[in-house]
Amino acid sequence: EYALLNKEAHAAVHSMKDVPFELPKDFELVAIPERDDIRDVFVSSNGVHFEDLKEGAIIGTSSIRRAAMLRELRKDLNIVPIRGNVQTRLERMKKENMDGIILAAAGIKRLNLEDIITDYFDPKIFLPAIGQGALGIEALKDGEYNMYLKGLDNKEVRTSVEAERSFMRRLNGGCHSVIGVYSEIKGNDLYMIGTFDLGGKIVKKDILGNKDTNIELGLKLAEKILKG
Repeated sequence: EYALLNKEAHAAVHSMKDVPFELPKDFELVAIPERDDIRDVFVSSNGVHFEDLKEGAIIGTSSIRRAAMLRELRKDLNIVPIRGNVQTRLERMKKENMDGIILAAAGIKRLNLEDIITDYFDPKIFLPAIGQGALGIEALKDGEYNMYLKGLDNKEVRTSVEAERSFMRRLNGGCHSVIGVYSEIKGNDLYMIGTFDLGGKIVKKDILGNKDTNIELGLKLAEKILKG
């Protein structure tokens, strides 16, 4: 944003999962382009598929959302923290004798490392983070190239991501919350599945409605979850 203000750049590209709900007054999100793969993946250290993991297998992730999703699938797993970029995590997986790690498909694909993926998780079961796989292009409100940048906007992706962010905002969720959401546009409808840690209990609900009411749908889904 300093680079934008100082006219050193015309646009800033962010992962949507990192974009705050409210931008400073001089900025706008001019485009949310076509979305990449929203799924999380399992990368095995020894070629064993997730469903074939031994009891008590050691799995690395520092995401409390992913840890919660893993426990919903397999309560016996030994989940350990692992941080760093993709290469660092892969090295630590081998060095620390982990059976596998969980990563975002989009991040792996951007590095052209699809070959390391052992399994893709079903995003309707292993719910992604809010905005996962989506990018946001930020610019000054009066930016001279905004009319061109807005041509990169994908209306359906924006509709989905805005609904997800509305859901998250109502729950006051962030990277330190167990919160996940799946959204899909079907014709004129928007279908959403959300999950949240409600006082130690993982609650999962879904909702279907008109895509033109996307912000309201996100709020309604959050309300359903808060009711338990």
